[in-house]
Amino acid sequence: MYAAKFTISQKILTNIGNIEACKEVINTAPLIPAWEKEFQSQAKARTIHYGTHLEGNDLSFTQAKKVIDGGKVIAKDRDVWEVINYRNTLNFIEKLGKDKKKNKDFGYSQKILKKIHKLTVKKILSPDKCGRYRKSKVVIKDSRDGAVVFTPIPAIEVGFQLDDFFSWLNSNQASQTHPVLKAGISHFELARIHPFVDGNGRVARAFATLILFLEGYDIKRFFSLEEHFDKDPLSYYQALASASIYKQDLTVWLEYFTEVLAIELEQVKDKVKRLSLDSRLKDKLGRQIALTERQIKLVEYLKIHEGIKMIEAKKIIAQVSEDTILRDLKDLIKKGIVKKTGKTKAASYILAK
Repeated sequence: MYAAKFTISQKILTNIGNIEACKEVINTAPLIPAWEKEFQSQAKARTIHYGTHLEGNDLSFTQAKKVIDGGKVIAKDRDVWEVINYRNTLNFIEKLGKDKKKNKDFGYSQKILKKIHKLTVKKILSPDKCGRYRKSKVVIKDSRDGAVVFTPIPAIEVGFQLDDFFSWLNSNQASQTHPVLKAGISHFELARIHPFVDGNGRVARAFATLILFLEGYDIKRFFSLEEHFDKDPLSYYQALASASIYKQDLTVWLEYFTEVLAIELEQVKDKVKRLSLDSRLKDKLGRQIALTERQIKLVEYLKIHEGIKMIEAKKIIAQVSEDTILRDLKDLIKKGIVKKTGKTKAASYILAK
């Protein structure tokens, strides 16, 4: 059976520790549903844009976001379809996460792998190559000079090596491997085996995301590894190539993979903490307190400033009456989030402690 070769280095341990700490903060932060939905939407958009841009997609983030939301842009058909396809792939992964909760016998399968590929390359490859393993030799070339930088295994070995790998992935040994490491190992192996004629990078990253989502590390779906890969692609590809240099030892790759996730989650954690009001957004029974969009703006202002007066509130919340703002503030007072100081028009509002 397949066995991943790597050492749990101090760097990996540190990265996993940081990931766990950030995960705890993010998962327990009292955010209102509107913020959670926005964070998830932005993370998905970043994953789709940077995940396809890494493979040469020319759409800007703004254009990609428009396509994701169902809009139209003037661009090459392939670029548009890559974005649509990766959106559909992530939707499929999220659905699998829900299905797993209902199915105790869920297992990773090559059927899922093929489905992810089929979704990823729809309208890009011919139907006979979508969701089907390659039958020919492929090489990876440097786009700058055309030099061959990687030669995947022969096509005849693809099925056998995937059988071996998926046997491990569903084994007791794999179940005892930390999910983040399991995701990193899967990312590497699928990239190394290169099962398909095209789309292997996106499939490898999507499958790694699937493992994180299914094994308790979806972390509210607030993160995007792809953005970090795309911002420094040289480091990404060098880390993948390191295993070949070190005789299939994945230590350096896993140090890189865990570090990227740790960095991303640290940034997410900081953003969540800035918007989180800790116990102030929960009632005495620990239930979440919902706020309106206008109240969110008021609270965000109060987290930065010592207080707010009506004249300032009217600048923050435009196009509504003073009476409406007063009702919002009174509701925040009633919920124990804000308290009033002073009287009449000179009154000021501050966050309750």
